[in-house]
Amino acid sequence: MTAEGFLEGRRLQLARGVLLQCIMGGYPPARFYGSDDGDLALVAEPTQIHRLPWSDEPRALAICDADELSGESSPLSTRGQLKKVIARYAARGLAPVVATELEFFVFAPNPDPTQAFRPPVGLDGRREDGQSAFSVSSNNGLRPFFSEVYKCMAALGLPRDTFMHEMGVSQFEINLLHGDPLLLADQTFLFKHLLKEVALKHGLTVVCMAKPLAHTPGSSMHIHQSVVEIGSGKNVFSDSSGEATAMFRHFIGGQQAAMADFTALFAPNVNSYQRLCHPYASPNNACWSHDNRAAGLRIPASSPVARRVENRLPGADANPYLALAASLAAGLHGIEQELEPSEAIQGEFVVPDNLALPCTLHAALERLKRSHLARELFGAEFIEGYIASKTMELTSFFDEITPWERRVLAAQA
Repeated sequence: MTAEGFLEGRRLQLARGVLLQCIMGGYPPARFYGSDDGDLALVAEPTQIHRLPWSDEPRALAICDADELSGESSPLSTRGQLKKVIARYAARGLAPVVATELEFFVFAPNPDPTQAFRPPVGLDGRREDGQSAFSVSSNNGLRPFFSEVYKCMAALGLPRDTFMHEMGVSQFEINLLHGDPLLLADQTFLFKHLLKEVALKHGLTVVCMAKPLAHTPGSSMHIHQSVVEIGSGKNVFSDSSGEATAMFRHFIGGQQAAMADFTALFAPNVNSYQRLCHPYASPNNACWSHDNRAAGLRIPASSPVARRVENRLPGADANPYLALAASLAAGLHGIEQELEPSEAIQGEFVVPDNLALPCTLHAALERLKRSHLARELFGAEFIEGYIASKTMELTSFFDEITPWERRVLAAQA
């Protein structure tokens, strides 16, 4: 809308069904979002109104809550779902603290989607090849792009911890500073939007698919989670002597109890499961371990005050609001029910059947359909609408025949 309309407080309304729009643009049947498909109100978050520093003409972006016209948060809103989970913690005198690690690829333009993504041409006239993890070299020619990314982050008030070249070809990672989950979800959303917009200005393409390249590690959105007492700020995962608490165990137990049911929330696309096929860097299991990256739930080496649980399942393609809501809701479920985790694993291990997770989108959606816990924590309307939208996307994928099928299967008897 115009700046004048926004400053006058004009209400922007949105058809309810848009919150269930699938990635191809279609909608599930109207029964999943109210047969009348009435309006929602988009209510701007006052602390998340930003002048867009990469735009040549004056433009601003406001992150909004999607509220029913009666005033309450829409159950179809993922931001609203996260706010409800945070409120449930607050009712117990607790506040979750999170940080996200987002991985992404920077590619040359890809106008033909039948062709594989390629790294951009570097300053030396060549494309990056091989593994350059943690490299300090600048020959990939991306320094002007990243310089503008840093400037835009500062202009938007996005504090960054570390930036690095990751394992994949032209793959990078940012670690955002830990803080309030709603703030971190907003920051993760803004950062992904910023990346794509700045890349376009520099003739580049940023891709946050979970697995854009074959034979290359995928891109994750690891979530680091701890819980503190409101008021004192004390990390409830550590006691006064620095040892792990019962609440720490219960949080892990809740994560383990819910991960299989919630896999479709952490891994929302067909391509998500391409990433999870990798047995090491992207563990598809609900095991937990002290500092073992093969576990879906990793406890990083840290001081007692920083004791936290890293959920390694979500990909870079996950909705940050929904992924944080699902992971934190699982942990709180464990605290409320005093669930005990399995034994920690170390070294090489075989995943027990009861800690294995769905390995396809179809299997994950079937598991979510059967989940009473998901409906209890997020409401039947949200879960059923989410499944309906994702089922449309899966059906669209199966409507196409891949090059692999034509190449390998056409000559079979």
